[in-house]
Amino acid sequence: MKFMKLGSRPDTFYTTEAVRSVSSEVSSDLIIQVKGSRYLLHKFPLLSKCLRLQRLSSESPESSQHQMVQLADFPGGVEAFELCAKFCYGITITVSAYNIVAARCAAEYLQMTEDVEKGNLIYKLEVFFNSCILHGWKDSIVTLQSTKAYPMWSEDLTITSRCIEAIALKVLSHPSKVSLSHSYSRRGRDDMSCNGAESMRHKPESKGWWGEDIAELGIDLYWRTMIAIKSGGKTPSHLLGDALKIYASRWLPNISRDGFVSKQAGSDSDSETTCEVTSKHRLLLESIISLLPVEKGAVSSSFLLKLLKAANILNASSSSKMELARRVGLQLEEARVSDLLIPSLSHSNDTLYDVDMVMIILEQFLLQGQSPPTSPPRSKLGFERRRSRSAENIDFEFQESRRSSSASHSSKLKVAKIVDGYLQEIARDMNLPLSKFIAIAEAIPDFARLDHDDLYRAIDIYLKAHPDLNKSERKRLCRILDCKKLSMEACMHAAQNELLPLRVVVQVLFFEQARAAMAGGKVTELPSNLKALLATQGIDPSRPPAPLSTTTTIPAEDQWSVSGLKSPKSRMSTLRMKLAEDDDLDDNDMHPDGINRNSRLKALCALPTRPKRMFSKLWSINRSASEKN
Repeated sequence: MKFMKLGSRPDTFYTTEAVRSVSSEVSSDLIIQVKGSRYLLHKFPLLSKCLRLQRLSSESPESSQHQMVQLADFPGGVEAFELCAKFCYGITITVSAYNIVAARCAAEYLQMTEDVEKGNLIYKLEVFFNSCILHGWKDSIVTLQSTKAYPMWSEDLTITSRCIEAIALKVLSHPSKVSLSHSYSRRGRDDMSCNGAESMRHKPESKGWWGEDIAELGIDLYWRTMIAIKSGGKTPSHLLGDALKIYASRWLPNISRDGFVSKQAGSDSDSETTCEVTSKHRLLLESIISLLPVEKGAVSSSFLLKLLKAANILNASSSSKMELARRVGLQLEEARVSDLLIPSLSHSNDTLYDVDMVMIILEQFLLQGQSPPTSPPRSKLGFERRRSRSAENIDFEFQESRRSSSASHSSKLKVAKIVDGYLQEIARDMNLPLSKFIAIAEAIPDFARLDHDDLYRAIDIYLKAHPDLNKSERKRLCRILDCKKLSMEACMHAAQNELLPLRVVVQVLFFEQARAAMAGGKVTELPSNLKALLATQGIDPSRPPAPLSTTTTIPAEDQWSVSGLKSPKSRMSTLRMKLAEDDDLDDNDMHPDGINRNSRLKALCALPTRPKRMFSKLWSINRSASEKN
């Protein structure tokens, strides 16, 4: 780093009985009190260069031998005063980026101007500051950091603003044109010489070289510096995002779920209370959020969600949370399931994760395209409507989905996978209300789920974690599931799942058996009545079943077991068990629209005669075909 030496005389200051004096043949005649320290000096060298001391000396009464002057509000303390005093005596002093701010404020306080004497201290400090300090990268940053101790003086003397402008100018310049003085970052410090010559030859031309160095600044100075860099309009948004990520990792603390905030970052004193430290971190977080570039993709979804988790724990303002939720929604397809697991600290519920915030993120994601809905609105009988959807509705869905761009369509497919994985995680929460689980699942458009295997996994996990659900709630939960979009393996698992409602099992058995009959090559042609029924459900029996999705890792206790389902007898026994279970329903168990559930279910599935005969015929066809082989 650059430095300046002034004066040529050796240092003759010494201390006797807590009093600083100067060795001289002339007796001292001036006592100066600076913040508890006493200096025994001479009027002539000091008053000849310090206009304030001239005025104070004339105003204070003279004693018999020494005149007393008190400088209670002196900026910079005894170190800065002694530096100015030594300059007045011609003693050699050294000025660098570490002490130039204190020296400049002290010289201003003592009014060491050119009007008092030519070549005075203020003039020399300004020349060094403008010609050397502002031209060096590290010097500018160190000087800017030191202004924190003298904020008002530094602002009045424009030291802060000039350092910020110099740093921003260097960031906007090409790295090869920047004199880095000592180092451009901690990573390359060991390869550079003291004078910076070697660093100029071997310095890498990385566009984001500046992010780590300015991360040493406090949040107030950092915010102003980033604003100056952004206002230049030349720095790419992703580099601004990278710099913010470095700063956040440097200063944001490790935060636990119970709200404990570590004092390892951002705390200047051990005496600070937890509340004060949390308040500082909250201010720091909200400042980082305000600096986020407006361009989509400037920062990753993972980083945004980490900020959102911190905002939740630090109780940041609602506007900051909504801004983060909006930004995450714009690029939700890049997120991971673990990123969306935001701890819930609300006192109104005991859920593990903040599901409401994820719902807001989903709404923001769906709003960005402003495209019309891609499927007909659900009614109370939405489950039945999906089963009997007409060709007009299918055509409507196709046309509506075509209206969105291909990128939007692709992102919705990715988000659907992410949401289904998220549902599997939150389904284990015993305190998660059914309504919130269904709301998250239904937020995804129907066309975005190419298969419902992951959704079925989530439903199965929820049913296991909530064994107290009544039959009405289980049916309500399973209405979000489309059995026609389940793979063969998922159908085989669902067929023996005792937690599923009867009509879901009936649907699963029918669709799985029909597809298996055609896909196995054992039956060349389905009966006309089965083909007609499949056509009404929008199923192409010639299409092979979709493979089981493996995008989500499932714990061992939630993995599907399909043993015992290879034979028709097992399926028939399961169906009979479900029929018997449904027959035990109370006759007073009425749907809100007044229709008895047993009668509605039988009317829907026509269970007494037709489906049983169809299943028996279909299974008999399989057995006869097997015997022939």
